[in-house]
Amino acid sequence: MADLNILGEALQPCSMQPKTGYFRDGCCRTRADDTGRHVVCCQVTAIFLEYSKSVGNDLSTPRPEYEFPGLKPGDRWCLCLERWKQAHEAGCAPQVILEATHQSALKLVPLSVFQEHALLEA
Repeated sequence: MADLNILGEALQPCSMQPKTGYFRDGCCRTRADDTGRHVVCCQVTAIFLEYSKSVGNDLSTPRPEYEFPGLKPGDRWCLCLERWKQAHEAGCAPQVILEATHQSALKLVPLSVFQEHALLEA
């Protein structure tokens, strides 16, 4: 069965540059051993990156041992669901790419909240 996004459609890729996802295949898919649940496709901002670092998750510094290039504002990344929710509650959640966010994210955050933070393509 194909993975679905939060709109109930086929899950779209989030990013290949940088290559993201728990499986580093560009998609925000998950499985049982993905304890962080990397299912929210976001376009990160400087405010979010600063916030994430302040709560102990430095996403700006490269970590080659984890195939992690370090993020800069404008990059798209499969973010952990709990981290996105935490950032939302702190008022600094990055915008979400609805078509690339896995449907399992709806177990914790309502669709309407993601829609409020949707990145609208020009």
